[in-house]
Amino acid sequence: MSEPLNVAVLTVSDTRNKETDTSGQYLCQVLGEVGHNLVQYEIEIDDIYLLRARISSWIANPCIEVMLITGGTGFTSRDSTPEAVSPLLDSRIDGFGELFRAISFQEIGTSTLQSRALGGIANGSLIFCMPGSPGACKTAWHGILKDQLDIAHRPCNFAELIRRGSHR
Repeated sequence: MSEPLNVAVLTVSDTRNKETDTSGQYLCQVLGEVGHNLVQYEIEIDDIYLLRARISSWIANPCIEVMLITGGTGFTSRDSTPEAVSPLLDSRIDGFGELFRAISFQEIGTSTLQSRALGGIANGSLIFCMPGSPGACKTAWHGILKDQLDIAHRPCNFAELIRRGSHR
């Protein structure tokens, strides 16, 4: 990776804290291992309006180029990440959720139907929402995000897209 990106990690959970958040910790760790800059790491309860407020502030922050959001993508009454994020997006990256579920199917079978993983772009920032389990974060990272956040990955990558500003 030749150009590090500035990344924020958000864990959506009513029960985790920074000591028990293995998914968020994992994402922070692998970002550092490949040379990206972790500029924010927070935990927010699964409340649609608190999530929108936090994510909106990150979207408005020109220093944050990528947001990795883990948790709140299932179908329980407390899962509201897709509803919080979707209205904030300028463009959806439909292929992220589709590819995540395709890769995940190989690991967990039809249970992947319960994932509402999604991606998009807002104000020049990439946003990727994935399930809250450490396994799902590993699947998303190794199967998609590691390459797509690497400006050297060919034939194309999202790092190049946001750095050139050609997403608008």
